[in-house]
Amino acid sequence: MIRRLPLLFLACLCPVLSEAQETHPNLLFAIADDWGAHAGAYGTSWVKTPGFDRVAREGVLFIRAYTPVAKCAPSRAIVLTGRHAWQLEEAGNHMAVFPPKFKSWPETLMEKGWHMGITGKGWGPGIANDAEGKPRQITGMPYNRRKLAPPAEGISPNDYAANFADFLDAAPADRPWCFWFGSTEPHRGYEFQAGVKKGGKSLSDIDRVPEGWPDNETVRHDLLDYAYEVEHTDSHLVRMLGELEKRGLLENTVVIVTSDHGMPFPRAKGYAYPASNHVPLAIRWPEGIGTPGRVVEDYVSFIDIAPTILDLAGIPQEASGMAAITGRSWRPILTSSQAGRVEAWRDHVLVGKERTDIGRPYDWGYPIRGIERDGFLYLRNHEPERWPAGNPETGYLDTDASPTKTLILDAGRADRGDRHWQLNFGMRPAVELYDLAKDPDAVDNLADSPEHGELRRRLEAEMTARLQEQGDPRRFGRGHVFDEYPIHTDKIRNFHERFLKGELDKSAAGWVNPTDFEPGPIPPNPVKVP
Repeated sequence: MIRRLPLLFLACLCPVLSEAQETHPNLLFAIADDWGAHAGAYGTSWVKTPGFDRVAREGVLFIRAYTPVAKCAPSRAIVLTGRHAWQLEEAGNHMAVFPPKFKSWPETLMEKGWHMGITGKGWGPGIANDAEGKPRQITGMPYNRRKLAPPAEGISPNDYAANFADFLDAAPADRPWCFWFGSTEPHRGYEFQAGVKKGGKSLSDIDRVPEGWPDNETVRHDLLDYAYEVEHTDSHLVRMLGELEKRGLLENTVVIVTSDHGMPFPRAKGYAYPASNHVPLAIRWPEGIGTPGRVVEDYVSFIDIAPTILDLAGIPQEASGMAAITGRSWRPILTSSQAGRVEAWRDHVLVGKERTDIGRPYDWGYPIRGIERDGFLYLRNHEPERWPAGNPETGYLDTDASPTKTLILDAGRADRGDRHWQLNFGMRPAVELYDLAKDPDAVDNLADSPEHGELRRRLEAEMTARLQEQGDPRRFGRGHVFDEYPIHTDKIRNFHERFLKGELDKSAAGWVNPTDFEPGPIPPNPVKVP
């Protein structure tokens, strides 16, 4: 028998839920760390994802889902608030302070009487305190007691599924609940060759290596190791779905599965290309979805998650206490019986970034704004004289350490004209334009093509208009504020200056290898990007 959970919508501090109130589904929100749009449901044969595939098969699969910013903290801040990064002040940066003025939807749910919990990673890295300086439960009460033996090095010992069971055991029978499953996989580091040696995979399983990377054994092993960690996350999702089924809760639970951004590889995480911002997304809601198994082609953004969850929870935005939300609920898509394009106005997404890591002088970021529409990606690089992946002498800190990174850096040291080094670590022009239908890896820049001049102008105008509507400081001559927000911890603040002075060593940047550091500054833009 399905348990119906009522929600009383009161403005008191300690809400009391009544059977007389309208019922709402429970919510399981699963967000992986650094997982690109690679799953069986997307046709990726070398990643086995039965949990995600089930959610897609019994719900709705989105093929054009995007995070506006491809780095953990700003992407998750967008998820929590329904606002773009350029609308979030300090929280629009990585390694930042989350302003108390921006309330999260988990905080809203808890305030309205929901049982809210989390296992694994929530928002971060950064500091999230209230106006009095006290730590906020910005994603709920933690459930992390249960541990397991990790199947490979680099995988968390957190038994996410067992902790979810503990959360369900603690859930009051008369209150709805929401659980945040924040897997830390497939974030690096990986155990090299674990995909083959422990996952039973073969290098020949990889059907295509993205054009921006060399196609060799090292890169293929790296991709399979990534796949192995994706599969670890999915195995916990399978167990969670089974736990809900065992308890008779699955049919009254909305399951949302996604990732914070793309894979932790060069020219992906921390950039603004398709491999950076395109994310997996599937939603299962038996009582609400019209015609399960649909594939939706609408462009949808992480700014839509907060309003969707508030909508499903029956909480009007004006009663949430949250700052004005930019996104819009996916309920009309979910309840529709239509596949393909459902809401015609969802014809584009905005992407971009400010500071997504340290390593540049004065902790500067690499500001980008972009728009993807109708299969074309337009990017405006606001400071093209800066190194996009971080400065060479400080280890290209905007790109995590990996065998693929090491391989490309070694090739670049031998020849600065190496195409892969240029694509992944070289300087970028002020404007980029890509035809993703013909060039899915976004390596052939059409910005200077005369035949694409009108398209370029149209996309620039539309992007500019949207950003002005949203109050983006960069549209009003105040983009410098993002460079002035401090890093959240003194340990790595002003890393570039302190490293060159000898105050910090290479180990202070623990997410890159010592070999990632160049022996000294290298000339900017030595060769034009192909």
